[in-house]
Amino acid sequence: MQLAAIDIGTNSIHMIICKVAPDGSFEVIDREKDMIRLGAGSLGGRILPESSLARAMQTLAKFKRLADSHGVEEIIATATSAVREAENGADFIAAARRDVGLRVRVISGTEEARLIHLAAGYAIGIRRQRAVVIDIGGGSTEITLGTAARMELGQSFKLGSIRLTEGFAKHDPLSKADERAIEEHVTRETKAHLKEIRKRGFDWVIGTSGTMLALGAVAAEIGKGPLDVRRQVVRARDFAKLRKRLVDMTQAERLKMPGLDPKRADLAPACSVLIDTVLTLLGGPDVRLCDFALREGLVLDYLDRQRAHIKQVDRYPDVRRRSVIELGERCQYYPQHAEQIARLSLAIFDGLQKRHGLGAAEREWLEYAALLHDIGTLISYESHHKHSYYLIRHGDLRGFDPREVEIIALVARYHRQATPKKSHEGMADLDGRGRDAVRMLGAILRLAEGLDRSHTQVIAGLDVVDGGKEGIVIRLRTAGDAELEVWSAGRHAEALAGELDADIHFAVSPVAAPRRAAAANRSRPAAAGKRRRRAVA
Repeated sequence: MQLAAIDIGTNSIHMIICKVAPDGSFEVIDREKDMIRLGAGSLGGRILPESSLARAMQTLAKFKRLADSHGVEEIIATATSAVREAENGADFIAAARRDVGLRVRVISGTEEARLIHLAAGYAIGIRRQRAVVIDIGGGSTEITLGTAARMELGQSFKLGSIRLTEGFAKHDPLSKADERAIEEHVTRETKAHLKEIRKRGFDWVIGTSGTMLALGAVAAEIGKGPLDVRRQVVRARDFAKLRKRLVDMTQAERLKMPGLDPKRADLAPACSVLIDTVLTLLGGPDVRLCDFALREGLVLDYLDRQRAHIKQVDRYPDVRRRSVIELGERCQYYPQHAEQIARLSLAIFDGLQKRHGLGAAEREWLEYAALLHDIGTLISYESHHKHSYYLIRHGDLRGFDPREVEIIALVARYHRQATPKKSHEGMADLDGRGRDAVRMLGAILRLAEGLDRSHTQVIAGLDVVDGGKEGIVIRLRTAGDAELEVWSAGRHAEALAGELDADIHFAVSPVAAPRRAAAANRSRPAAAGKRRRRAVA
């Protein structure tokens, strides 16, 4: 399966697209980033500016198109500090759902820290050793301690690159007073947490996020030349040297600095002070850089929670079929009966194709309605056909458009009791072609349901013989006593006989005991249609 994770941060919006293996491992096959600075000027409870919102929606729409082009089946989208604090954060979430079709979950600082720690521990492979993970975003900095399996301590501080720059960087280059104010503020906010971390002890310090990677790359070049930043170790003293350089440089000079992303040039001085201060309070450890962060943590957390779903992906690669099976399983359906009804429904559909003239799309709707027709019994047996209709409509079936879901739900609803009427819920909303499909497919499903009345799958198969004006003969191959099924089928054939304007007859050929065929082939009246067409067994 393909999975996408979107991290809507204060500074940037990131997306990764992953290919997930049946064993739960994953490979990043595409990634995208847009540094739009959603939270610039809005941190601390102020509103997100309209211009920032517009840019964010454009980015999310672009990301969703990219995810769709990869055939992604699930998009996990989260928002952090900027949306979490903004007065109009809820409006942003609603707009993302309405305009882009993305469900965005706002996560707490503690949850953000946990997911980042999970990603870093997985990427670096710390196992049972203890690691400090430092992630610097635009609005917050997360500092955690723990093993790969568990975060022991985790805290999110309002010390992001944009927040510190907007709050303290009053001069260019950074004045000594500005620098001192940043250092004192960072110390005041983090000192107790970092003291506890030092008390417990650690084996690694891991730096994640774009800011740590960007400044880590520049700092490492100072000490020992260019390198691939991923999983490389940067000495604490090289971060200290970088701090001294950056605070003395103007914006124009920083824009020309080799290796420094021009988009981060204005944020770099405050961030360098932040990093150096935290490392000093930790005792000056070296930092191992890591390119896994929140978005990879989202993927790992999803995979951990969805192990059963991942196994289903391997069993059912098609997202539509898998979504139907998963809904059935959530509603505790009876797979043997459901699959039997689906098989019989399709056999009847195929045998009558020249009569009804429906195509591949309608055939698929019939199969899925058959698989789900009884899920309403989760609520109660009484009126379970109506409960099935409701559960299918609201079952979050993936890969279907709303009209398809409505038709599938209606077909399942008409497997028993009343036949379709335009006044019924859902029917009036369909066009004439859709209503015709529901009536025909519902009638087929109703007959198939009758052919497994005992829920013992005694009908091994069937063949449809269209005799034209002489009517239709459905030859049933049975693997046991099918008297109950033949009786029930006769009662339930009336709707289909009426739709086809033809008599329906049944003939039985036991496959397990062929000598009884003559006795089992006795005829009996069963149903009538629009012209009182008969169904005879």
